[in-house]
Amino acid sequence: MKEKNCLIFGGSGQIGRHLIRKLTKNNYRVTVVTRNIHQKSYLIKTQANAGYIDIVEANIFEENKIRKLFEKTNICINLIGILYESKKGNTFKNIHSVFPSILAKLSKEYHLENFIHISALGINNAVDSIYAKSKLEGEKNILNNFPSAIILRPSLVFSVDDNFTTNFMTLLSRLPIFPLYYSGKTKFVPIHCSDLTDIVYHAIEKNIDSNIIECVGPETLTFKEIIEKLLALIEKKRILIPFPFFLANMSASFFQLFPKPLLTQDQLKLLKYDNIPSGKYKTNFEINLPAKRFFTNEVEKYCYMWREAGQFSTKNYKN
Repeated sequence: MKEKNCLIFGGSGQIGRHLIRKLTKNNYRVTVVTRNIHQKSYLIKTQANAGYIDIVEANIFEENKIRKLFEKTNICINLIGILYESKKGNTFKNIHSVFPSILAKLSKEYHLENFIHISALGINNAVDSIYAKSKLEGEKNILNNFPSAIILRPSLVFSVDDNFTTNFMTLLSRLPIFPLYYSGKTKFVPIHCSDLTDIVYHAIEKNIDSNIIECVGPETLTFKEIIEKLLALIEKKRILIPFPFFLANMSASFFQLFPKPLLTQDQLKLLKYDNIPSGKYKTNFEINLPAKRFFTNEVEKYCYMWREAGQFSTKNYKN
């Protein structure tokens, strides 16, 4: 019997860790696939009690190896995504287009009840971004191979485990001047990771009549407003300077030479486009799953780590 068995790809990231906790608390047995069990297992195995979680090491493109895992599950969840390409086969096409297609084919072959894929918001408009094109191609491949798949498109996802608010608070605490690309006018609808995992859990538990759902938080913020909120929370004052595109592009071309770039030219292209609902698909609010966690209220819970006196600092920031 395959009831309450979930197979997760990408379980060591912030969404994966929150989701594992959510599922196992509700008596789901979870199998997590990782490429390096020695580096990732210590993170994954602490997210659930023994007996509820299994960790399997596999190259995600070893179809014969991952195929066996589909025999023991009835739900597959793909959380794997990258923000920049590397030389080790981690290309946008491989990760966002080819791999999801493999999972969709196996999900259909083994008659899985659900295949849930995490994509990204705003990719329809970002026509000049390789990242966006690969995400769209992946969605198309999934629906061609597993028509009942559910694709979730979240806006900016944040939490104490993220690489966005935490990295930016680190930069803001160290740099006296901070650049604003496109004058900081790009709009986002940040969604807390717990709200997103609630949507994933609902997609597993209930029948949803939409293939694509845009997942957004309760407020729309510009990039500049996000930076200003982070500065207020860590009690810092910094000079925010709008960067001309040619300077931004030059800095991006330099940063992308590093193994873990702060910014790439493709990411700079993405920043041109608002990361807000398209109006073409239902949002989580329209399927009665409103996000309840506001950006300032949630970041407040962990921002003290970037203040001068840490958790003993005063709380005189502005909302």
